[in-house]
Amino acid sequence: MSTVEYLLSGFQTALVWYNILFAFVGVLIGTAVGVLPGIGPMSGVALLIPVTASITGGLPPEQAATSAIILLAGVYYGAMYGGSTTSILLNTPGESSSVVTTLDGYQMAKQGRAGSALAISAIGSFVAGIVTLIALILLAKPLSNVALKFGPAEYFSLMLLGLAAVSGLAGKSITKALIMTIMGLLLGTIGVDNVSGVARFTFEFPWLYQGLEFLTIAVGLFALGEVFKTIVEKEEEEGEIAKIKRLMPTKQELKDSAAPIARGSILGFFVGILPGAGATLASFFAYILEKRVSKNPSKFGQGAIEGVASPESANNAASGGAMIPLLTLGIPGSGTTAILMGALMMYNVQPGPLLFEDHPQVAWGLIASMFIGNLMLLILNLPLVKVFAKIIETPKKYLIPMIIAISIFGVYAVQVSVYDLLLLVACGILGYFFSKNDYPIAPLVLGLVLGPMIENNLRRALTISNGDYGVFFTRPISLVFLIITVLWLAVPMLLKKRGKDVVINVEG
Repeated sequence: MSTVEYLLSGFQTALVWYNILFAFVGVLIGTAVGVLPGIGPMSGVALLIPVTASITGGLPPEQAATSAIILLAGVYYGAMYGGSTTSILLNTPGESSSVVTTLDGYQMAKQGRAGSALAISAIGSFVAGIVTLIALILLAKPLSNVALKFGPAEYFSLMLLGLAAVSGLAGKSITKALIMTIMGLLLGTIGVDNVSGVARFTFEFPWLYQGLEFLTIAVGLFALGEVFKTIVEKEEEEGEIAKIKRLMPTKQELKDSAAPIARGSILGFFVGILPGAGATLASFFAYILEKRVSKNPSKFGQGAIEGVASPESANNAASGGAMIPLLTLGIPGSGTTAILMGALMMYNVQPGPLLFEDHPQVAWGLIASMFIGNLMLLILNLPLVKVFAKIIETPKKYLIPMIIAISIFGVYAVQVSVYDLLLLVACGILGYFFSKNDYPIAPLVLGLVLGPMIENNLRRALTISNGDYGVFFTRPISLVFLIITVLWLAVPMLLKKRGKDVVINVEG
């Protein structure tokens, strides 16, 4: 059978009434999971595995596996849609990959453009989902072969490039951005070392052994930081609610978003293929790329539509890309796909090279259902733009307690720890001071995400090479990443120095 015939067979499976229902329930729950800070796709999928097992219990094994994975995958990419809602409206990331959306999405909402931001987020996510699915069908096996060539050295160099690129998220000072990056890296070292088992910076405090929860810090810095800023500064416009002028993007906003959506979709897909990279890294890279290619980079952080369109497209594309190593190699590309892999194995379906031959109904039924699920999400989200946009019109005296309640509930739901709530409040206070003194928060968050990944890949690469650092320079892909990293840091400094020299010569 050809690829087209397999795909048509997949649609026959996905369009059975109960599978359509499973897809709808999955994307609906996924959207809600994305909106609630702290739950996230990983927790949502994990919580629903026992539910799907009981629901599909009466179906034959192959059909039960297909229906269950359709529902669970719906939760996965539905959460990528939903995560943007509170990021845009409340400056509260629904899940980690939506952190970048807060930078411009919240500013757009404050300017009365919440409708445009939400609509572009939904459109970008839909386009990215479709683009990735087409690429998944055509390029799954060839691209998996390329990803398979990535060893620890290549991953280390890629993450290093990610840290260098963090200068693109700097405020007015690259120095402050680098300080925040180092702070993020330091926070990432807290906990028990995965290699040696030694506790680091825990001060014999059991709560710190598992490390700091990423979302606790992100929600604290972004959401509670904004709350404290509003309370302490008591802005003069208090009582004046930002009016929603339009519920859909203008023609100009659609035009400005077209290229970022395309770039974000492609970049997100390729980042998603790499195991361990994930949607969070894809959204950061997409935002940095847009800022680099923009003719007016200063508008980013001030409510640029491109700053919403590209990262939102990238995180959805990455979720599709992460399916490639899972389905064709049996290698989970992220925490959520690892849980999906566990769910498949629970139904005696082994992901890997033989999946498409041994269980074509499961593989192609899943791919076809993702087309249907993305369409459902667009139909669900666009009409709800008006409902979501109304949230921003809520008076601050009601909105602030709502943000605090959502933040506390989300964080406590993940860790069930009072200490995490204390950390949340501490991060909120820090977030206020960072914002007040123009210390960018995004580099700290990226440093926290990449730190453990960089360390693990560095140590794995050195273990394989018997401590020879040359492994990073003798492997071509790793060397290319390192060269790009050096250029990324050096070129702006040289240009800045050259600019100063020109000014001195002119003044002279």
